Amino acid sequence: GLGDVYKRQILLELSLHSQLNERNMCKKVLVLSSSPRKGGNSDTLCDQFIKGAQESGNDVEKIYLRNKRINYCTGCGTCNLQKPCPQKDDAAEVVEKMIAADVIVMATPVYFYTMSAQMKTLIDRCCARYLEIKNKEFYFIIAAAEESVPMMERTIDGFRGFLDCLEEPKECGTIYGVGAWKVGEINDKPSMHEAYEMGKKV
Repeated sequence: GLGDVYKRQILLELSLHSQLNERNMCKKVLVLSSSPRKGGNSDTLCDQFIKGAQESGNDVEKIYLRNKRINYCTGCGTCNLQKPCPQKDDAAEVVEKMIAADVIVMATPVYFYTMSAQMKTLIDRCCARYLEIKNKEFYFIIAAAEESVPMMERTIDGFRGFLDCLEEPKECGTIYGVGAWKVGEINDKPSMHEAYEMGKKV
């Protein structure tokens, strides 16, 4: 009867609504791994985060900064004149992907209580287009031989300094991979599971 028709219509609408929600939940996630070591501890944590994010239906891309040629910012000021950066390297490609992403994961080993040179160099090269990196969700992943999480805050503060210059960034979480120095030492640390679970919640 008429009641059954309405019921079918409501079920169809609910199903379409659910599909739309699932589609909207899929985010474009960009993982920037700055470890100079292949399979380094921060890089391994990235893979755990990625596993979780992919299982939740997100579109994830990982960039190994060690495989990119990204020169230092020379402070030439060309970008202040609303012109593109004159350097011909891989920075423009990476920054373009940062602009296109919904979620940016920044991962670094901790060197002398700060981020790696590879990560800092990329951040400096964002200068030409940093105002376009807006409304992004950010996650931070760090790995260090140091056991103390409070001692890691100055490394995270370096990332926060970058976010302070962006439009409407949202800091969503940090993975503290402490107590891991040699390659592989991260594997039995709680941060491995934490990275996976944080990835799932993206």
